[in-house]
Amino acid sequence: MKLYDTGAYLINGDTIVADSGSALDEVKSKTGKDITIDEAKQNTLAYGILKDHNTSGNMDKLQIKFDKLTSHDITYVGIIQTARASGLERFPIPYVLTNCHNSLCAVGGTINEDDHMFGLTCAKKYGGIYVPPHQAVIHQFAREQLSGCGKMILGSDSHTRYGALGTMAMGEGGPELVKQLLSKTYDINMPGVVGIYMTGKPEPGVGPQDIALAIIGEVFDKGYVKNKVMEFVGPGVNNLSVDYRIGVDVMTTETTCLSSIWKTDDKVKEFYEIHGRVEEYAEMNPGEVAYYDGMIEIDLSEIKPMIAMPFHPSNTYTIEELNANLDDILADCEKRAKVSLDGQVDYSLRDKVRNGRLYVDQGIIAGCAGGGYENITDAADILRGASIGPDEFTLSVYPASTPIYMELVKNGSVADLMETGAIVKTAFCGPCFGAGDTPSNNGFSIRHSTRNFPNREGSKLQSGQISSVALMDARSIAATAANKGYLTPATDMDVNYTKPKYFFDKTIYENRVFDSKGNADPNQEIQFGPNIKDWPAMSPLPQNLFLKVVSEIHDPVTTTDELIPSGETSSYRSNPLGLAEFTLSRKDPGYVARAKEIQKAQKALEEGGCAGEAVPELKTIVHKVKETYPDVNHDNFGVGSTIFAVKPGDGSAREQAASCQKVLGGWANIANDYATKRYRSNLINWGMIPFIIDEGDLPFALGDYLFIPDIKDAIATGASSVDAYNVKEDGLNKFTLKIGELTDDEKDIILKGCLINYYKG
Repeated sequence: MKLYDTGAYLINGDTIVADSGSALDEVKSKTGKDITIDEAKQNTLAYGILKDHNTSGNMDKLQIKFDKLTSHDITYVGIIQTARASGLERFPIPYVLTNCHNSLCAVGGTINEDDHMFGLTCAKKYGGIYVPPHQAVIHQFAREQLSGCGKMILGSDSHTRYGALGTMAMGEGGPELVKQLLSKTYDINMPGVVGIYMTGKPEPGVGPQDIALAIIGEVFDKGYVKNKVMEFVGPGVNNLSVDYRIGVDVMTTETTCLSSIWKTDDKVKEFYEIHGRVEEYAEMNPGEVAYYDGMIEIDLSEIKPMIAMPFHPSNTYTIEELNANLDDILADCEKRAKVSLDGQVDYSLRDKVRNGRLYVDQGIIAGCAGGGYENITDAADILRGASIGPDEFTLSVYPASTPIYMELVKNGSVADLMETGAIVKTAFCGPCFGAGDTPSNNGFSIRHSTRNFPNREGSKLQSGQISSVALMDARSIAATAANKGYLTPATDMDVNYTKPKYFFDKTIYENRVFDSKGNADPNQEIQFGPNIKDWPAMSPLPQNLFLKVVSEIHDPVTTTDELIPSGETSSYRSNPLGLAEFTLSRKDPGYVARAKEIQKAQKALEEGGCAGEAVPELKTIVHKVKETYPDVNHDNFGVGSTIFAVKPGDGSAREQAASCQKVLGGWANIANDYATKRYRSNLINWGMIPFIIDEGDLPFALGDYLFIPDIKDAIATGASSVDAYNVKEDGLNKFTLKIGELTDDEKDIILKGCLINYYKG
């Protein structure tokens, strides 16, 4: 794999010219055409799709309107509640509400099914589409029923990626979907576009997860594609089935790119034909000369079966390398774990070595990444006639949709799998985010799913539990299962891959999915449950701001799972205050109490009282500030909390990573950088300021009070930085906080306190 140090031109889809002083001369000699870099940039697939959906008239400052929206049952309640509070009357574009995260209805009594009934009645009232539990995971339904060449889809799940089908899709926090529901726009600067130039053909046994992990391992730490669009081109694309492309594409999220898009061909056309939607197909290729801001060359034939060890998809090795260096690599993983887990529990992997081989406790093939038809049929071919054995090792397989499941039943793949001792279950995302198949304490699971962050599989540090996940392709998981739990790459197996043809049967969707066809019924009453709560009132930004530092995190990256745990907490995602009780519970268990304590001061101000009476230690802080800023008083300051994290926000798009902080009185985050654009946007949409501080020794610590004068004016005028002070007994210690670029709408959202207030006017 080769990463270019510069941008590059792609000529006729098959010739790369690295950007240099003579690059345009070389382009002219090969094509006979004079072309500028700006003209060549307009010839990427990404540029064309973004242009078609941009309403601003300025391709540097995009204002995008999407064709369709999609959400699942741990996000759509909050989104619709926010939109309702902001004036929603009907869904202006198709909006699909899927139920693949809380579909077990096993935690919290009635509250999960209450959410589902809320979703169904909202689909009827506002003119949406409702997909009942167990029918399909969110992204498979979108692939089968929503995608279209040249279209754009916005989803409230970070793995909203349908680029392999010619659809530019993005995963964002709920407030961005609210904007689309209110006929507003998605505002971003024109992103960079990185070409992923593929050649060769994968060897048998190498699957899409292997390609994806190889890419993630190469680019993540470098930030090579961060907030950019990955555009897949080159002759190697033609050697991949559409199911294979989808398996690579869905994992692009783990590179921190903004979105992805692939060139299309007759194989993509066949996909649309199979699904009865051939009219959605269009051939898509970059122009004769296209310019990319970066270029990655991948020879698919050189990729080997891969494994991403705990606790990140970028912690990658070939399985061959891991097996050859077991002790060293496992020791390194244990060392990394001490950082990720803050030494809260004992964690070991080297005790998984038996007779010189790595033994795993569990295999899972599931969700939007692993549950595809070809992944499962190839796994069935590997396992046919084998046994997974009667020991600790278990294998569960979750087809990504009921139509896939039906076809696997018809062609015998399900029988082949179950005969081995594997269990085949319905479409469900739980194993991906910690709501299903949690291993035993110190258990080690290999999964063809999307993430392996700490506690992603459902263990709880606060209860002394730890288990972990390594990411692998379905084929090597099946090979490991065939060897009864001993780690094995699929390329070691002699297999006849039968590649049975896929037949899509839409009958189950016609029988079970509610589709309003865009017709809203304003007389439909929404069905609420006792756990579905409105958002609490949120104050506008004050002129001056006191912030107490209530958490300090120095991990290189902080995931959204650590900011608000996934898994069993999902049942409370329709209850803002109830969910907030879990904020940082696995990373910093004292956070909630500290945030609530300082929130008392702001609540006192809002009720016309005295902040210092509610939080006595604040009296000294305010008096010290008044020595320098005598005009500061209860009428012009606010009080809240902030956290510091080195790089927060890697992972999920779910807005609750920010909103939970907000409902506990958070006014800001302070970071050296933000891991993703979507987390920064979530902060802004919930009225929180995404401050940046330069790397180095922090001028504050946990428990310190910070004072930021005239922050309201700074936001309103678009200041790039502000003076801030750490308030100490000996005076005010000055330092600088950067704000970064904000759109006019983003400024107003922060000033008014949150997106809901912004739309209320």
